[in-house]
Amino acid sequence: MTVCDKDKCAGCMLCVEVCKKDAIHIEDTLNAYNAIIDENKCINCNACHNKCPQNKVPEKKNPIVWYQGWNKNDNIRAKSPSGGVGTALTSQFIKTGGYVCSCMFKDGEFCFDITNDPEIAMSFGGSKYVKSNPTGVYPKILEKLKADNKVLFIGLPCQVAAVKNYVGDRYAENLYLVDLICHGTPSPKLLDKFLNQYHKSLASIKEIKFRLKAKMQIVVDDEGIVCKGVSDKYTIGFLNGLTYTKNCYSCNYASESRISDITIGDSWGSKLPVEEAKKGISLMVVQTAKGDALIKDSEIECFDVDKEIAKNNNGQLVSPMTMPNVRESFFEKIKVKKFNKLILTRYKKDCFKQDVKYLMIKLHIINQG
Repeated sequence: MTVCDKDKCAGCMLCVEVCKKDAIHIEDTLNAYNAIIDENKCINCNACHNKCPQNKVPEKKNPIVWYQGWNKNDNIRAKSPSGGVGTALTSQFIKTGGYVCSCMFKDGEFCFDITNDPEIAMSFGGSKYVKSNPTGVYPKILEKLKADNKVLFIGLPCQVAAVKNYVGDRYAENLYLVDLICHGTPSPKLLDKFLNQYHKSLASIKEIKFRLKAKMQIVVDDEGIVCKGVSDKYTIGFLNGLTYTKNCYSCNYASESRISDITIGDSWGSKLPVEEAKKGISLMVVQTAKGDALIKDSEIECFDVDKEIAKNNNGQLVSPMTMPNVRESFFEKIKVKKFNKLILTRYKKDCFKQDVKYLMIKLHIINQG
């Protein structure tokens, strides 16, 4: 028996959190997550079913305003994968006495923490092209809210939905929610399979970065998995929508209407000067007045944006990613074959382009990056 429909689990871990009988565990098959219920322990209280964001989708709101822009701090903007807007929101929130909760990479895991320490909050920055684990953070959020603290949660839409379902309406006034424009996310076990080819693992590394601006490449402990400026095969698989868990292709939250106060992502297709695009431009889709107020209070340079251009260049503001035809065979073979070989056979053209780029860099025909 599963908490939600088979292969629809998003891995938010909320069911595990609310089960008082320790009757649920999450099964990760690489291809999909499933929340499995131990029927010998289950008392049929239905807490897991009723809170699950796959079963209970919180009320969605249509955007009230669309912005694009960037962090006014040039150094932070330069180090951010996009325009550094998430960091600006985090800094402002902590500055005014609030707590921020988001994802970081720590001790081999993509986990969540909640803090009012600006130094710790800096670890929340950066794109993460992999599933993260919010286990344990839900009661910490509620504890802060019950103590009359304001809390800013930044996460994937399914995780934001889980937070909303857990907290409920009573403490919602002091809860600020920011969701990310999400294509989908692979299992960390799949990322580990990729890293293993280079004699690395999530457990053995201290830091991992997935991108800087438009440069999509995994960097581990300040060293690129492949030549700087060349996309590795994990990134190629991700950008082609191949490697996400199954639920992502029928996501309830990939639409223009959102469940958060603010939605942030990249302002792809921006009509602002090319020089600014190279520095990074963020997209901000605002659903609530308190979300708008937080943006205006933060150190963010804001500009108008054409919402149709924004939607056309961020497909997950319209619908989920389409599942590739080659996905099923990929997950059948990944159990016994090398990650890179499977990507090469499925995306020969993309891989060939990166191989040519690598050769041109080595011959000093073009620069790295």
